[in-house]
Amino acid sequence: MSAETPGQSLARFCSQLEDYTPTIPDAVTLFYLQKAGFHTKDPRVVRLVSLATQKFISDALNDAYQHCKLRGGAQTVKKGSKEKQYTLTVEDLAPALAEFGVNVKKPYYFT
Repeated sequence: MSAETPGQSLARFCSQLEDYTPTIPDAVTLFYLQKAGFHTKDPRVVRLVSLATQKFISDALNDAYQHCKLRGGAQTVKKGSKEKQYTLTVEDLAPALAEFGVNVKKPYYFT
């Protein structure tokens, strides 16, 4: 049995992209791509950008969630319940995004 070549792997991945429906709609991704000056008619490129964006957002929110848990920012839902509810705050999101090179600052009127 022979190993898959990089070209075959890429062709298989591209064919899977055609059937994949990303969380971020193609129209939204296409709008922001065009707003940034990138024009394409290939739906696979749009889906690839949607998939990369979805992965970026997922990783950033997961990191923010971990920061919130470490900080102890949970609130109990009901008295006597062990279920905890977390709220996304800028204090948790800023360090998570800083790991990805995104600088977030609160507006001066919130400090």
